[in-house]
Amino acid sequence: MTVDTAKYVEFVKQTTSAPSLDYPVMSARLSELEANGANVTQMMTAAFGLSAEAGEFTEVVKKIVFQGKPYNEDNVFHMKRELGDIMWYVSQACMALDISIEEVIQMNFEKLSARYPEGAFSIDRSENRVEGDL
Repeated sequence: MTVDTAKYVEFVKQTTSAPSLDYPVMSARLSELEANGANVTQMMTAAFGLSAEAGEFTEVVKKIVFQGKPYNEDNVFHMKRELGDIMWYVSQACMALDISIEEVIQMNFEKLSARYPEGAFSIDRSENRVEGDL
């Protein structure tokens, strides 16, 4: 099967939101969000930073697991440093959402306690969630 890349690119463009394609539309959307109380710049800082730093942590784990990099003090230190960077961006997200890290942890505990009421992981409950369990 041959893929018509020009048609695919057109499909991608058609299925992309207007703010993703057009700076003035994006600018208006950002202004609208800010007017509604969203701290967009801090949320974007957190989102982009979390993604990047999680990738850096994952890169170290990938090299240890799949590429023969040793699991040693230096590499554990590197992973800890990346986790620190992740926490910095988690803190940015918390500030943007006006929530404490403790509140995030409590919400996560409550969500997982409801998902796993027996207090243990279950493949079935992990894959077959009740409505509203995000």
